[in-house]
Amino acid sequence: MIHGYAKTGRSVEAVKLFGTLSRDPYERSSTDSFVLATVIRACTDLGAIDCGKQLHARILINSVEFDTVMASSLTNFYAKCGDLDSANLVLNTMGDPDDFSLSAMVAGYASHGRMEEAQRLLQKTSNQSTVVWNSLISGYVANGVDNEAVKCFNQMRTREIRLDSSTIASILSSCSTVGNYNLGTQIHAYASKAGLMAEVVAASALVDAYSKSGNAYKACKLFTELKVFDTVLLNSMITIYSNCGRIEDAKHIFKTMPFKSLISWNSMIVALSKNGCPMEALNIFLEMNKLGLRMDEFSLASVVIACADVSSIELGEQVFARATSSGLDSNPAVSTSLVDFYCKCGFVESGRKIFDATLKLDSVCWNSMLMGYATNGQGTEVLSLFNAMRDNCVAPSGITFTAILSACDHCGLVEEGWKWFHEMRHRYNIDPGIEHYSCMIDLLARVGRIEEAMKLIDHMPFKADACMWSSVLRGCVAHGDNDLGEKVAERIIELDPGNASAYTQLSGIFATSGDWASSAVIRDMMKENQIRKLPGYSWGDR
Repeated sequence: MIHGYAKTGRSVEAVKLFGTLSRDPYERSSTDSFVLATVIRACTDLGAIDCGKQLHARILINSVEFDTVMASSLTNFYAKCGDLDSANLVLNTMGDPDDFSLSAMVAGYASHGRMEEAQRLLQKTSNQSTVVWNSLISGYVANGVDNEAVKCFNQMRTREIRLDSSTIASILSSCSTVGNYNLGTQIHAYASKAGLMAEVVAASALVDAYSKSGNAYKACKLFTELKVFDTVLLNSMITIYSNCGRIEDAKHIFKTMPFKSLISWNSMIVALSKNGCPMEALNIFLEMNKLGLRMDEFSLASVVIACADVSSIELGEQVFARATSSGLDSNPAVSTSLVDFYCKCGFVESGRKIFDATLKLDSVCWNSMLMGYATNGQGTEVLSLFNAMRDNCVAPSGITFTAILSACDHCGLVEEGWKWFHEMRHRYNIDPGIEHYSCMIDLLARVGRIEEAMKLIDHMPFKADACMWSSVLRGCVAHGDNDLGEKVAERIIELDPGNASAYTQLSGIFATSGDWASSAVIRDMMKENQIRKLPGYSWGDR
């Protein structure tokens, strides 16, 4: 009965039953070597160090037979509970420690970062089996010493020690970390030749390694060649297909999975939200609700993003309620998505309330609130919040400066805009991107400093796009620079032949200067090319 409990993971029941039997003076199982070893394993699973030590004392007092099974169980118990000195003492009582004991001792050293001792133990033992080497390699991987893990793997090959699927899985993790993709390809060839690709552990590790190396094509190709699958592998493929835009393949895997874990559901929500399928992501969310499945912070954040994409304030607030009931409403990922959601729906004050209630504000959450203010035209609030961000010693990013420059643009703060445009590079070592240049060009053109805008375009590290030229064109029209406006409009049409605004404004420029014939030609071109005039808007609407 004790063995049955322990074998099925019911360790508490196993220990309790042993305690009951121990109080019976006629019960002999309390001194049985096999039973004691089983109860020690139950203590190991529970991390019950005091209980295990009491059992060890009983074994010594009652002179219970100290066989290999007993020694292995005690070594494993002490090693996993962190009492490495006691584990080593037990190990030394064994003349020729078995694989299980050595592996447990190596794993124990590794779990406490004592890799040199783990290495020495392996070197001094004559029994250098695959399982012990695997423990050493796994230890190096767990401690982030991936180069040493690769060295151990190469030593195994040199000494012709058999590699198994666990070896392959561990070393592939290191290959991904250190960027040794050539070795990863060699391991793939070895695994195929050795027949290890029939084992899902090795297959999953290879798929994961190809994905992490940025070779999604090879990961997907390998997946189609596999004969064995498990839920972990299928979950990985949902994410891999999602990351390379193959959402239909991801949906097919999810639909045909024989068993869906919680990770499966959460991964599918993230995949759909990420690939522009907000309604399908919301449908998965509603189905999870019906089934009473728990959502993690990533899926909740993705559902909130989906709500923002479809501007569904009602569904978004349902998700907010779900996050609150799950205790995840203050999670940074969820909070950030809620801030973004409310701001995109125009409820900036609600977004700010979420922001203020967030316990751990990271840079992403700060940026989300800054962008929320910026996209809603609240430039003063952006600059005020940025000052608070700096006071809290949060490092700004490129997104931060997009919000700041957008705020300066909306408020017409040219000198403030120039200040932060220069400081992002010289003070924060962030090179301005196309979005930062776009904000500055729009700001300069808006206030009539067209020459500065043109100079900035000339000195950019990339070519101006139609959006930038459109900002200049609006500035030319607003401030009466028809000559430059004509050239700019022609440039926009060259870059974007379907740009209705450029045609309309060019026609207007000709009309303003009295060139009615040219104005009519432009209107005829619009009709001929079936370019429809867009509804008008002012610069203030932007």
